Amino acid sequence: MTTAHVLRRAGALRDAGTPFVLATVVRAASPTSARAGDSALVLPDGTLEGFVGGTCAESTVRVEGLRLLRDRATTLLRIVAGAPEAAGATEEREGVITVENPCLSGGTLEIFLEAMVPPTVVHVHGDAPVARALVRIGKAMDYDVRSGGAPGPGTAAVVVASHGRDEEEVLAGALRAGVPYVGLVASRVRGAAVLAALEATPEQRARVRTPAGLDLGATTPAEIALSIYAEIVAGRERVAAPAPAPEHGTGPGPVADPVCGMTVAGTPADPSAVVDGTTWWFCGSGCRQAFLDEPARFTTPAGRS
Repeated sequence: MTTAHVLRRAGALRDAGTPFVLATVVRAASPTSARAGDSALVLPDGTLEGFVGGTCAESTVRVEGLRLLRDRATTLLRIVAGAPEAAGATEEREGVITVENPCLSGGTLEIFLEAMVPPTVVHVHGDAPVARALVRIGKAMDYDVRSGGAPGPGTAAVVVASHGRDEEEVLAGALRAGVPYVGLVASRVRGAAVLAALEATPEQRARVRTPAGLDLGATTPAEIALSIYAEIVAGRERVAAPAPAPEHGTGPGPVADPVCGMTVAGTPADPSAVVDGTTWWFCGSGCRQAFLDEPARFTTPAGRS
């Protein structure tokens, strides 16, 4: 896939509301197979489309790309062969992540990783002062705020602020659609009455936030809207960093390749093998084959000694 194809694919993903990470090689010091300007996309399932180097470099880009996608962040990834000290990579720099790649035969890759996350979609039902404040403040937060209509795929929140108009219907529709945040602007007494009349399971009713918003002591419509957005942000799934890879892990999640020790994402996109009912993940086909040739060498204390 050429860089032009990668950019066209990125545009299609953006139009579809699919999050991804754009990886662009900005520097390649020989010997490396990648060249400055090469690019790839990392999708939420770990799939990598495009080219930013060999399988080991791709594995590192996948691990860091998925982390950045969860953090909605951007960084410069520096991949060096052998010990970072040998490549002059000991200096800590803000916004730069340096990773030792034991599989590289030499050279250094610097890859700019940028998470492309679509705007948060919030559906606001109603035309009361709180509803109007939700629209106004949401747009100031660069959210995609929509009034009315059924929530589509990727909708992050549905907030009902209609003061009694079509509340149950809208809430039930949001719950059926699996919207992560469903809120009802109402007093505790009226909110409880609406939930009691709602055609939903007890588990679904428990998902409705009413009174919607964190308890910030809000009184004005704008303050109530602010408390609701604070609750949406507080409840959003966010992972600061993947857990450190174990010495020899089996995934899923970031794990260590049992052959070379390199951290891999442990997704279906990574090379893997099942031995005695246990799935192992690898940085590339070479390590996978070495493992399959002598599994006991890498899975038993005696074999690793």
